[in-house]
Amino acid sequence: MTLIGDLTSSPVIQRYAGNPILTAADIPYPADLIFNAGVAHYQGRYVMVFRNDYNFESTSKHKTNLGLAYSEDGIKWQVQPAPIFALDWPVRGVRRAYDPRLLVLDGRVSMCFALDTDHGVRGGIAFTDDFEHWDIVHLSTPDNRNMVLFPEKINGQYVRLERPFPVYSRGGERFDIWLSTSPDLVHWGNSQLVLAVEDVSFANTKLGPTASPIKTEYGWLTAFHAVDTDPARGKNGWEDAWKKRYTVGLMLLDLENPARVTHLYSQPLMAPEAPYEVDGGFRNNVIFPTGMLLEANGEVRFYYGAADTVMCLATARLDDLLGLLGVG
Repeated sequence: MTLIGDLTSSPVIQRYAGNPILTAADIPYPADLIFNAGVAHYQGRYVMVFRNDYNFESTSKHKTNLGLAYSEDGIKWQVQPAPIFALDWPVRGVRRAYDPRLLVLDGRVSMCFALDTDHGVRGGIAFTDDFEHWDIVHLSTPDNRNMVLFPEKINGQYVRLERPFPVYSRGGERFDIWLSTSPDLVHWGNSQLVLAVEDVSFANTKLGPTASPIKTEYGWLTAFHAVDTDPARGKNGWEDAWKKRYTVGLMLLDLENPARVTHLYSQPLMAPEAPYEVDGGFRNNVIFPTGMLLEANGEVRFYYGAADTVMCLATARLDDLLGLLGVG
C-alpha cells in the first residue's frame, strides 16, 4: 500500500464561518453524533434528513436513527421533535438505516440510504411526500451502499452511482464507484465501473459516491469521497484505532454516457483541515459530503459530515469548480 502524504483543500472551497451547522446539542431527543445528512430544496425551503448515532455507553447499545430538519436559508435549522423512517419493515434481520441522500425526482422526494441487516449491507431507495409515509421501492442485494440517483432520466433510464463491496476479487477494502441503470427504479442492472481507486492519486483504500450529480453543459458535475489509510495515525478519535482519512474528489461524467469520466481533478477538492474535522471527533480526519446543491446565484453548497460527529457546510462557485476540471 502506497501511503499518501499531506493533503490540502482547493482554494476555491470556502468553509462556512459558523460551522458546524448542526450538532447533537441541537437535537431534542437522545443524540451523540449528527452527520452524513441528505439535503434538498423542496417546496420553497431546505429539507435535511440527518444520521443520528446515539447511546454510546457501550458498543452493544449503540443505536442509529434518522432525523428531520427544515431551514429557510440552508444554514439555521429547525429540527423536528422526533426521528423519522422507523424500521418496521417486512425485511429479515434489519438493524439500522443510515447515510441518507435526498433528491427531488419526478416531483417527489427520493432518499437513498444504507441498510445494515443480519445478512449484509443493502442499499435502498424510498420516496415520500410528507416525510412521515415512505414508499420503499428498492433494496439491493448485499453488499452495496453509497447509492445516489441522477436528477433525471438519461436515454430513457434512471441512473445511479453506487459502491459495491468486492472483497474477494479486489482484496480488503479496495472498493470503487460503479453505475447502474433502471427502467422503473425497482429493477437495476447494466452495471459498469466508473472510477477505480487506482485512478485517484490521493486514495489508497476505497472510493464512493457522495451526492447526486449536478447537470452542466459540460457534463455531470460529480463529487466523490476518497479514502486513504496510514497505520501511523493510531487512535485518532473516540475509537481504539482510526487510521483512515476521508477527502473529497471532483469529476465530470459524460452527459449521455455517465459511466464515462471525461475530466478528473487531480487533487482533493476538500481535505480535513478545520478543527472540527481533525480533532475531538468520533473519527478524526473525515469529510463525508452527502448533499450538493446548486443555488440560483451559481454557488454550489456542499453539506458534509465532519469527523463523523457534526454537520458542516462549504461553498464554491460553479464556474470555479468547472475551472478545476479544465472546462468553462
